Amino acid sequence: MPRSLPRLRMPFAPVAAALLFAAAQPALAGGRLPPIPQLPPATPADLVGTCEDLASRFTNLPGTTITGSSSVAAGDLQLAGQPVPAHCRVTGRMNERVSPVDGKTYAIGFEMRLPLAWNGRFFHQGNGGIDGSVSTAVGASGGGPLTHALMQGFAVLSSDAGHSNAQGGPAFGLDPQARLDYGYQAVGTLTPMAKAAINLAYGKGPDRSYFGGCSNGGRHTLVAASRYAAEYDGFLAGAPGYNLPLAALANIWGAQRYATVATGDPLTPPGLETAFTATERQMVASRVLARCDALDGAADGLVQDTAACQRTFNLMRDVNTCARDNRDGTCLTIAQKRAIDPIFRGGARTTDGTRFYAGFPYDPGVGGGGIPFWEFTAPLALDTGAVGVIFKVPPAPEALTNGAAFALGLDIDATLAELYATDATYTESAMSFMTPQHPSDLSAVRDRGAKVLVYHGVADPIFSVSDSETYVKNVNRASRGQASSFLRLFKVPGMGHCSGGPATDQADYLTPLVAWVEQGQAPDRIVATARGAGNPGGVNGEVPASWAPDRTRPLCVFPAVARYDGSGDLERAESWSCVDPRGAR
Repeated sequence: MPRSLPRLRMPFAPVAAALLFAAAQPALAGGRLPPIPQLPPATPADLVGTCEDLASRFTNLPGTTITGSSSVAAGDLQLAGQPVPAHCRVTGRMNERVSPVDGKTYAIGFEMRLPLAWNGRFFHQGNGGIDGSVSTAVGASGGGPLTHALMQGFAVLSSDAGHSNAQGGPAFGLDPQARLDYGYQAVGTLTPMAKAAINLAYGKGPDRSYFGGCSNGGRHTLVAASRYAAEYDGFLAGAPGYNLPLAALANIWGAQRYATVATGDPLTPPGLETAFTATERQMVASRVLARCDALDGAADGLVQDTAACQRTFNLMRDVNTCARDNRDGTCLTIAQKRAIDPIFRGGARTTDGTRFYAGFPYDPGVGGGGIPFWEFTAPLALDTGAVGVIFKVPPAPEALTNGAAFALGLDIDATLAELYATDATYTESAMSFMTPQHPSDLSAVRDRGAKVLVYHGVADPIFSVSDSETYVKNVNRASRGQASSFLRLFKVPGMGHCSGGPATDQADYLTPLVAWVEQGQAPDRIVATARGAGNPGGVNGEVPASWAPDRTRPLCVFPAVARYDGSGDLERAESWSCVDPRGAR
């Protein structure tokens, strides 16, 4: 029998637990919260000296080895056809060590890009997946970005979070310290080093510091808001997998359901996809549109009111049932419906019916091109190593050699308990090192004047937008209903994981976050653009031909949704208003 779970760490445990914790915090005592301080804006500075001499000037940074420092001319990096300004690139590593468990050498690898003309701000870039490589430190967000932190003059840091994928990908999970670095400790190690390096480079430290990323980078962001609130002023979290171990296990749970109705070999991604083919997914998307498209006042190929759509659309009723199980792309069999609907509507559950991860709302993006990777490849090839070796206690090395068999044969109940487990070697559980310490408590962020901006695609197939909604709701309850003064969620209808899908997925989230932090200008809506033909940030091939290629829509602060005003150009955001659906019924 699986061991009993610590229920207060379960994301769908009663919110009373979160409220009891929040009530015990001094900052939350009383009816109204104290005023939020206004942080002053950053002031710019120029690089002192040259890029090439930074290596020698950084030699005394504690625990740090600088491996290179060079000049990057304006235009060597391009963004949407525009030159990225001149800057320095500094590379290095921290805390190099040899593991007593697997004998491998580990270090926290990083690069910093330091503009010659600096805007006085620091951006810590959280990277995706299981980390393991140093992505270019630019601080980008959204689909086909037209700007990013480096373009705007931020000093930007990127890291591999303490391990290299060249050493075996998820095999780093065998080393206990590498697990902790991946979860949160690399951020705690890098932050003071980066700020000290900036001080040496410009003669002053950053006036304002920001943290941002999407997917696992969004997880890093919300974990930093919990653990390192004193170090950062703004947090930009895209598709934040803040319950990543649970999401990965839920994806395996979903694959096991798909396997029951697959007509091909479920141990292969193409075979598993036969459970719910591209034609069938697009058919379901069309049925979602038929039922939900006009709920926002216009039939335009986007479903803005996600909650109303979940009440309106019913897979069992609104999708035809195949006669004699004859699957021709216009219907689903009863077995398919029974396998698929719980993944979306119900969420992942244990054998006794206890939900451990959110469901995924029905959205036209279910027909998107990014869906099959996350639904049919990731559970067999990615989630296996993560769950089996990085998250479980004890780890299961066999997940590294036959991931598909490991996934489809996994005991979900027993593994769920192992995500909360510890032992003498692995003294911190995955649900501790991978998640925010107290997800509902952002009092430290609020009380210093910092802000958190979250964006999330409604059709994200791996980290549910419903989980982000739960995060915001719980923080709001713990903050006496006043969370919108420091935390705002912007849902992106149709968008998949971080970008793509039939969506207006191109938006600048960083500029409004800076204006909120430094000017007190809270964003009520953010205008997003479709990336049709000719878009300088790159064309999104999933933009429907019936849309204007440069369609715009307002992204609204949750729970508000975009509604057509009833007149004006349907393709322009100016013809849409953000409306709280609770007051519109």
